[in-house]
Amino acid sequence: MSIWSQIGSLIDDIRQSETITAIVDKVASTVRGFGSGVDRKQLTFTVAMIALSAKMAKADGVVTQDEINVFQRLFDIPAGEERNVLRMFNLAKQDVAGYEAYANQIAKLYQDEPEALTDIMDGLFMIAGADGVMHDREMLYLESVAAIFGITERCFDRLKMTHVQSDEQDPYTVLEADRGMTDTELKKHYRKLVRENHPDSLIARGVPEEFVRIATEKLATINNAWALIVLERGLR
Repeated sequence: MSIWSQIGSLIDDIRQSETITAIVDKVASTVRGFGSGVDRKQLTFTVAMIALSAKMAKADGVVTQDEINVFQRLFDIPAGEERNVLRMFNLAKQDVAGYEAYANQIAKLYQDEPEALTDIMDGLFMIAGADGVMHDREMLYLESVAAIFGITERCFDRLKMTHVQSDEQDPYTVLEADRGMTDTELKKHYRKLVRENHPDSLIARGVPEEFVRIATEKLATINNAWALIVLERGLR
């Protein structure tokens, strides 16, 4: 059974009186019987993205076609499975539970894999900025979710600079690096970032392959920032 069909089954199993909060609760137990370890992580990741994207759309007050297009770009949804995604998306929007409940559930699911929480934040930033405008309510939402996830201020600044258009792109912020680092320290830090953002590393964390294709943009941003630092410092 595909991830998308499994999502449909999860929704079907929820009683009418229950909400998507129950779905997120059940993911942890349901995924134990779903495919390989990677498949289980991908299901968890996808449910998290749908739920938090829907709550962000509710916080903004409107869902634009650009945001829908980016979500479809992040997740290459097979023909015929769009209905299951839309069902969960609408269920999350209608749920009276606040987004904090979802964020705390997801943070608990990934308590041993903080890198996956950063991947989710990357996706939320992509969707929020899809229409070319980062609304104040969206930014407040992202800041709040990041705090629940335990995302550091430095990491959040990097995400913000990467996804929000700005005339000034500080390469050190993009790399989450200090200007006081030595050349050797910077090289080591850069190589670590490249390893962490390699497609194989993301897949191992449960990031769906469709999302990995988009994540290559992040790696390109890292490489561009490093190129600026190399030029600035005259590194070889």
